[in-house]
Amino acid sequence: MPLVFLPTSQLLWVRVAALLFTCIAFSVASHGGYIPQTGMGVWCIFCWAISFTGTLLVLLVELFGLQTRVPISWNNFPITVACYAALFCLSTDHRIVSTVFSCLATVAYMAEVSLSKARPGEVTGYMRTAPGLLKVCQTFVACVIFILVSNPISYEHHPGLKWCMAVYCICFILSMAVVVLCVGECTGCLPISFSKFLSAYGLLAVIMYLSATIIWPVFQFDKQHRYYGDKSNLITVSVLTALNFLLYLADLAYTARLCERFD
Repeated sequence: MPLVFLPTSQLLWVRVAALLFTCIAFSVASHGGYIPQTGMGVWCIFCWAISFTGTLLVLLVELFGLQTRVPISWNNFPITVACYAALFCLSTDHRIVSTVFSCLATVAYMAEVSLSKARPGEVTGYMRTAPGLLKVCQTFVACVIFILVSNPISYEHHPGLKWCMAVYCICFILSMAVVVLCVGECTGCLPISFSKFLSAYGLLAVIMYLSATIIWPVFQFDKQHRYYGDKSNLITVSVLTALNFLLYLADLAYTARLCERFD
C-alpha cells in the first residue's frame, strides 16, 4: 500500500517532534527503573503514554491514508488528541530533563493545534473551533480538580461542598459527552438539535460553575467553618473553579455565534 503523506508538511513535522519529545521524556524518567507508583509519578506516566500513543495513531492513520476507514470523525480526532496532549504534557513535573522535554512536547502540540484549528469563515469539525477546544480545556481542568479534592477527600463535611463536587462531575460528564459525540460523529443521535443542546448545556454550566465559584471558598475558608485537607490544594481548587467558570462563559459566548453551523 503506497504511503499518503500529510497535506500540510508542517503538521507532519510537529507531530514527529511531539512523538520524539514524549518518548524521550518517558525514557529519561524511567532510566534506572525508578518511577514513583503514586501521585505525580503515575500522572506523568499516564500523560506521556497517552500523548505518545495518540500521536502515533494519528501519524500512522494519515501516513497510510486510512482516514476513511476509521469509525470516527477524522476532522475532529487529531486536534482533540493534540489539545489534550498539550495540556497533559504541560502538567507533568518529574526530573529536570523529563520536564524540559515535556515542555518541548507541549510547544509541539500547541503548534499542531494552531495549525489545525478552524480559520474564520471555515466550515469544519466542531472540535477544531473555539468551543470545541474549550471543551477539552474544561474537562482537563475538572480532572485536576478531582485529583486535588480526592487526596485527601475535602468535600464531604458540608452539603455546599458536596454541591460543588456535583457541579464538577455533572459538567465534566456533559463536556466529555460532547467531545465523544463529535469525535464519534454521533451528534445526530441526540433527541434535540446539537446547537440547542450546546446552548442549553452551556447556560446551565455557567450558572452551576458560578455557584461553585462562590460556594467553594466560602465553606472552605470562612472562619466559621473548619477546612479539611491541604490548604494550598484547596486554594488551587478555588482558582481552578473560577478558571473553569470563565472557560464555560467564553464557551457560551462562542457557541451563541457558531453553533448554527452544526445543526
